[in-house]
Amino acid sequence: MTSHFSKIAVLTGLFLASFSNGQEANKKSVPIDLTHWKITIPEEKPNNPGSPIEFGYPEIADYANNPILKKWMYNDEKDKSIVFYAYPSGTTTANSHFSRSELRETMDPGNNNVNWTFAQGGKFKATYAIDAVSKEKDGKYSKIIIAQIHGRLTNAQSDLIGQKDNNAPPMLKISWDNGKIRVKTKILKDVNTSDTDILGVKAWTDDQGTNFKEKVDFNKFTLEIKISDCRMEVTLNGKETLVYNDSNIKKWGVFENYFKAGNYFQSKDSEAFAKVKIYALEVSH
Repeated sequence: MTSHFSKIAVLTGLFLASFSNGQEANKKSVPIDLTHWKITIPEEKPNNPGSPIEFGYPEIADYANNPILKKWMYNDEKDKSIVFYAYPSGTTTANSHFSRSELRETMDPGNNNVNWTFAQGGKFKATYAIDAVSKEKDGKYSKIIIAQIHGRLTNAQSDLIGQKDNNAPPMLKISWDNGKIRVKTKILKDVNTSDTDILGVKAWTDDQGTNFKEKVDFNKFTLEIKISDCRMEVTLNGKETLVYNDSNIKKWGVFENYFKAGNYFQSKDSEAFAKVKIYALEVSH
């Protein structure tokens, strides 16, 4: 596999400078190559109330200076991280009830229709820390989904099942849950589901979920995801690995996929909030 995008590193400063087209780059900013990512933020489109604003490349590359985007995605100069901030703004994507400041992989910038399959494989590695998060009424910290593998139907698959959009379930959701890292995947409700019905969201449900033994709390931690044909591995801090290679993973091969990273905030409390830091992010296929 060859790495072709998204690594937070000082070396990418040249990219940011070239994008500015003569504008003076912020010397204190943390350089970031966002060529193959777009972001959804918890702020609504002025001409489409309730729908969140998205920034793709090249606009996202100037996040530090964008008056709208820099409220939700900004640099922490002290530790050279990028902070993703979210709260329940009431602005959500079409198939969700929660707000997010979340990156979405775009293999072909500006084109959501180019994605990857498990047969093609993929690797994801990111270093995080939870900077701040509110507590719910039960005294526990609000939950945050920090990484995903999301499925997507091709246009032909959408037409086949009569669906108006390309939405498919997320095969993988990794969350920060009261200091622990929790992994949830999709499983079929009926293993005998037909090849056509398997494309529908209703054919799938969440598994029971698994917590890694290590408690990360508010410390820095690294997640790695390795995808190959009929196999998915998730590793925390290079020590503990969860392996998924059952029939559900095999049947998931019909879907295209994309990685997501950031702050998909799982609270509706009006006073809730979360700030997720990302120090490094690499994806390859």
